[in-house]
Amino acid sequence: MSLTTVPDGQIATIVTHLEMRERPRPAPMPPAPLRLVPWKTPTPDAYRALFRRVGEPWLWFSRLAMDDAALTAIIHHPAVEIYAVTDPRGVEVGLLELDFRSLPDCELAFFGLIPTLNGKGLGKWLMAQAKTLAWRKDVTRFWVHSCTLDSPAALGFYQKAGFVPTKREVEIFADPRLAGLLSPDAAPHVPMLGQSATA
Repeated sequence: MSLTTVPDGQIATIVTHLEMRERPRPAPMPPAPLRLVPWKTPTPDAYRALFRRVGEPWLWFSRLAMDDAALTAIIHHPAVEIYAVTDPRGVEVGLLELDFRSLPDCELAFFGLIPTLNGKGLGKWLMAQAKTLAWRKDVTRFWVHSCTLDSPAALGFYQKAGFVPTKREVEIFADPRLAGLLSPDAAPHVPMLGQSATA
């Protein structure tokens, strides 16, 4: 066994790629007091706000590091479908993003609910919605990747949903909290090493 030192200011995570090669059998939609609302052309600021609300506890930062033009090119692409999850009051509480740009593959690009809704079984409803929307006649592979920065339950959740692990990688990247992309208080379970976020 060998260990690799991660430089100060960097974060390492293990990324697991998972895929589904067969269309799931029809099943009843799990009940939930939520709605899925198509987001045709969200503004970059509105998209980033929801992305942050859902992903900050898990250090989601990729879309926060993009400028408006790069982000808009993705979220307004006709082969990228974005849905906001709303609660009974119409408040946005989750995000579902499906990427069909590499057909016959469909990527589950982003999937999540705000932290206060985690652990209530609502993820099963959102996954059922995702599978219904992803599997179309021209799709033969539905895939996703998860990492060790995600909820500890994420990998098992994806496998129970029918995804099969296919590949594992190690990713090292600059801590987004040190760059000011996320709050220094984000993801307290992942320590910042090497310098102060206020330096």
